[in-house]
Amino acid sequence: MRLLVVCFQIRWSRPLTAWLVASLLALMPVVASADDGVLWDTLRTPGHAALLRHALAPGTGDPPDFDLRDCATQRNLSDEGRRQATRIGARFRANGMPRARVLSSQWCRCLDTAELLGLGTVEELPVLNSFFQKRERRDAQTQGLARWLSDQSLDRPLVLVTHQVNITALTGIYPASGELVVVRISGNGEVTTVGTIETD
Repeated sequence: MRLLVVCFQIRWSRPLTAWLVASLLALMPVVASADDGVLWDTLRTPGHAALLRHALAPGTGDPPDFDLRDCATQRNLSDEGRRQATRIGARFRANGMPRARVLSSQWCRCLDTAELLGLGTVEELPVLNSFFQKRERRDAQTQGLARWLSDQSLDRPLVLVTHQVNITALTGIYPASGELVVVRISGNGEVTTVGTIETD
């Protein structure tokens, strides 16, 4: 069998590269090992979003006296976690995204992470709240997040700061603190993992 190879000389531009990357990724279900540069390009294209596990907050779960509106009762970012969140925001800017739509869980460690990104006004989104201590909410909340994503225009960078359990339930990925999971949202609301970016 003969293989016919046709070569074209193309003047590459950033928009053309981003479009080509998005088109190629649309043909592949998961590219978890894709180059970081490819994933940043993908995140800039419509129809994609980044799920960000909050930055470093030592410990697991929350204390027994947890109060959603009192950060002193919660597990919070460490000093290194605060520095990590700032570095993540710098990575967004270095990859052509000085601004983004940023939504966050109402937990203080997520809101602090979102604010420290420095990418714009942070909106609270309860469907991003942790269900770590209320596992019975897992399915309904995950479906609610998928529905919410399907209703968004996704025409500009979207960053959702949330918890490991939420990201794992939606994508099957177990992210480290401060790790980004890039997802593609189809017209019918299907969420597909494109890849992950370790930000540190």
